[in-house]
Amino acid sequence: MRGLFLLLFLVIGLNAFSQAPKLSDKAQISILTCASGDELYYSFGHTAFRVQDPILNIDVVYNYGTFDFNQPNFYWNFTKGRLLYTLTRRSFETFLFEYELEMRWVKEQLLNLSAEEVNKVFNYLEWNYQPENRDYLYDPLFDNCSTVITTILTENFGEAIEYNNPNKEVEGFGFNLSNDPTFRQLVNSHLPTNSWGAWGINLAFGAIVDKEASLSERMFLPYQALAQIRVTEKNGKSLLDRERFVLDYPEKKSSGSFMTSPLFWFTIVLVFVIAITFLDYKHQNRNTYLDFVLFFISGVAGIVILLLWFATDHVYTKLNFNFLWLFPLNLVAAFAVVKPTFISKKMRTYLWVVLGLLVLTFLLWIFKFQVFSPLNIPLILIFATRYLFLLFQEKLQYTE
Repeated sequence: MRGLFLLLFLVIGLNAFSQAPKLSDKAQISILTCASGDELYYSFGHTAFRVQDPILNIDVVYNYGTFDFNQPNFYWNFTKGRLLYTLTRRSFETFLFEYELEMRWVKEQLLNLSAEEVNKVFNYLEWNYQPENRDYLYDPLFDNCSTVITTILTENFGEAIEYNNPNKEVEGFGFNLSNDPTFRQLVNSHLPTNSWGAWGINLAFGAIVDKEASLSERMFLPYQALAQIRVTEKNGKSLLDRERFVLDYPEKKSSGSFMTSPLFWFTIVLVFVIAITFLDYKHQNRNTYLDFVLFFISGVAGIVILLLWFATDHVYTKLNFNFLWLFPLNLVAAFAVVKPTFISKKMRTYLWVVLGLLVLTFLLWIFKFQVFSPLNIPLILIFATRYLFLLFQEKLQYTE
């Protein structure tokens, strides 16, 4: 019987919020920032809101970073950029348990708000938690668990909020950013340059992320939001009341091996291609299998890049000029170069075009129209080596 009453109390407690009770003068609202983890999807940390009221015995976390693998067409929506994330509400102890298991630190920033303002934000969170309001279209740069901070501050306090530059504060987390970082620089600050995650993300990112991020836009990263809140003002006064560790663990460092890094494997492939090309030149031969694989893979990759640009709703994959060195028409050319007698004036022209596109890629990089991953250099050299060899071989055979 006692257990039944306890269960009934818990159920009532979880559902009582639907009426959004008025919080007491002792209530507080804080922002929780959680440390990055080992996996790529944990690399940027996490942000959530905590509401606590010792008088009403309330201590819950509003988490904008949850999604359901079982939602209809999950993978298709993810690919198309239409993935729904959900605001969830659960007890603070339950929220904290995951980070204790993974030994990731959690910092709490208690906001300097009046009792009336605390209730205003609490009512907003409760309204947002209603079934018809809790789902939103996720975007990793412009609408995520961390950008919601600016949304909530703007919705509740408008022009009273003033963002100041926190770059000196960010350095405390090991970031060395310029005064006006771009979205790409901000993302890369969390990733080892020589990692598969960094290479893949930069390959998918278009030139649109090479624009400077404003102070509020930088808050798409939880660590950046943490630093920003420290120097944000409301009506000329600090928005931050105080900051403390809820869980205090050392920052995790990436420990990848160079032998498994993309630079190692791309260099191995480059050496292999140069060696095969040298042997082909020496023996007046041509490895058609190598040419087919290089043209085919680059063509498929180029098509994927264009699909991400034009066929999805992802904002950050627009204006992606990686397709210049991963040229989509290489997919068609792959079935031409596999033939021993592929030589023609059209193919010669095509090879000059794709070589020119490699040069154009570097020009776009030099003039910072789009910043490319330095890990692309050995890959571009692979294609340049083979294109030049085919042109040279084609010239010999064409003039005979």
